[in-house]
Amino acid sequence: MDRRSILTIGAATGLGLLPRAAMAQQKTLKEQIIGSWTLVSWVQTRPDGTKNYRFGSSPKGVNMFSPTGHFSIIIVQPDLPKISSNDPMKPTTDEAQAIVRGSIAYFGNYSVDEATKTLALQLDGTTLTNQLGIPQKRNIDSISANEMSYSNSTVVGGLGKIELAWKRA
Repeated sequence: MDRRSILTIGAATGLGLLPRAAMAQQKTLKEQIIGSWTLVSWVQTRPDGTKNYRFGSSPKGVNMFSPTGHFSIIIVQPDLPKISSNDPMKPTTDEAQAIVRGSIAYFGNYSVDEATKTLALQLDGTTLTNQLGIPQKRNIDSISANEMSYSNSTVVGGLGKIELAWKRA
């Protein structure tokens, strides 16, 4: 065996010992967020420093990102009241207020800025119509294969920063 063959075999063997992750190409941020995520936590820090847990200590929610740039999000308190009339068009005042306070849903298109690790959301519909027409930006604070956290500093009314943690569904 000549020296060139020995070097080639040695290099191939060495590459075989490297972890697959080192050989695999790094995924883009967009590729990492695509899929379905379930909510782990939601907390808002108001300008005075107080914490608001609008959806309770064990919120329920789902956040979906498609490869084509569409997204949807639904967040609810786990203990929303049932409508006593059994007619969604006729809740009592208290039922309607509890449902509005304890839920939010919106959907639309998203884009990813890889350099700044941000999501730009364009809302097509929302249960909080005050959000429509306002640029929505989410800062990706951390992401792994199974966990993601991001924050929202563009809260309607300037009511503080919201931090959300998700796990892959």
